[in-house]
Amino acid sequence: MTTTADVLIIGAGPAGLSAALVLGRARRDVVVVDSGRPRNAAATTMYGYLSRDGLPPEDLLAIGREEVARYGVRLVPGEVARVRRDGEDLVAEVPDVGDLRARRVLLATGLHDAPPTLDGVAERWGRDVLHCPYCHGYEVRDRPVAVLGRGPVSVHYAQVVRQWSPHVLLLRHTLDALTDEDLEQLAARDIDVVDGEVSRIVTEGERLVGVELVDGTVVPCDVVFVGAATGTRTHDGLLRELGAAFVDGPVTDLPEIDPSGRTSVAGVWAAGNVTDPTAQVVVAAGQGYQAGVAINTDLIEEDVATAVAARRLAYARPA
Repeated sequence: MTTTADVLIIGAGPAGLSAALVLGRARRDVVVVDSGRPRNAAATTMYGYLSRDGLPPEDLLAIGREEVARYGVRLVPGEVARVRRDGEDLVAEVPDVGDLRARRVLLATGLHDAPPTLDGVAERWGRDVLHCPYCHGYEVRDRPVAVLGRGPVSVHYAQVVRQWSPHVLLLRHTLDALTDEDLEQLAARDIDVVDGEVSRIVTEGERLVGVELVDGTVVPCDVVFVGAATGTRTHDGLLRELGAAFVDGPVTDLPEIDPSGRTSVAGVWAAGNVTDPTAQVVVAAGQGYQAGVAINTDLIEEDVATAVAARRLAYARPA
């Protein structure tokens, strides 16, 4: 069975639902297909979103689904296996659902975080092993915090975390040698550096109490920030199969897009974490809004061209 629409949106996170809302209100026929695996599924609360600060992420998505449904947007559970071009249209193949045919496609497929493979991280992920200080820094303010050194941005990351607590340690872990400038900057803000590789997260009951180094030393802390590192991967497989252009990003290659999210593939846009791994929920929603407006504008231009061609043909016919 083939379902047709003006716009197909792949991914029902903040970016995808925001675009769906714009396009639904623009009276476009929109289908959203989603796998049901949001990036922030482990988080219990979401912060920094004006009017929704402290809301559970799943509640935001539930509100969004309800809102877009009011405008006739169709929500389809499933995972897109492939997107291909068929004439002027794009067709998404969804196992157990069928083909979804659309004039335009927005990919809001997000990314997969790559937390360190240390004993105890998975159990504490999103609780007191954290990724984003802007998301959770205020909630752990003034507590003893350790930053896990994982890549070249870890020194800067420790300085960012320092904004929320005066008790910050930088765990060298797998970091290369620190420069004299790095050490001076860390010392200037009382960020101590702990040498040695970390082996595991140490907990007591339901509370993180420190990290253990490979030599058995336990470094006390209440919270561990891990930041981003090589291994984080955007869900960009569909874009790559379509032949989209990519550019170097700070952590991984990213699709080349214009300010509206238009990719190098005709008729295809991208928004949210698949284009920007650092985008918070509110930013991803804004990107989805921009993409929705741009897609509707592009469709209007096509509709006008089609109408003009039809009018000229009608006038060219003999009376």
